[in-house]
Amino acid sequence: MPNQRPEPEAPSRHVVYSQRAQGHLADLYRWIADESGFPNRALLYVALMDRCEALGDFPMLGHARDDIRPGLRTVGFRRRAAIAFAVTDEAVEILGVYYGGRDHETLLRTDKH
Repeated sequence: MPNQRPEPEAPSRHVVYSQRAQGHLADLYRWIADESGFPNRALLYVALMDRCEALGDFPMLGHARDDIRPGLRTVGFRRRAAIAFAVTDEAVEILGVYYGGRDHETLLRTDKH
């Protein structure tokens, strides 16, 4: 069927959010709620959270970015954001959500996370 979600690659991993990622998402939520003036844009936030949570089922999505940091992966979101994450046997850790053209590569290279 065309709209079926593919089967997960392996048993699901928990998705956890670093403090930085929580801050990025909170900032984005506040911007959508306070500044945009378009309540339906809240759906963008929901879709972004869904994308993050889906990484628990599909942790190898995106691109390996060992050139920036060992074990780092990134995946795009609607050409508007980059989600940076790391995968362990038990979890997917969302390290950051970089929205609106922010230079996530430089920020991740200089981060002492």
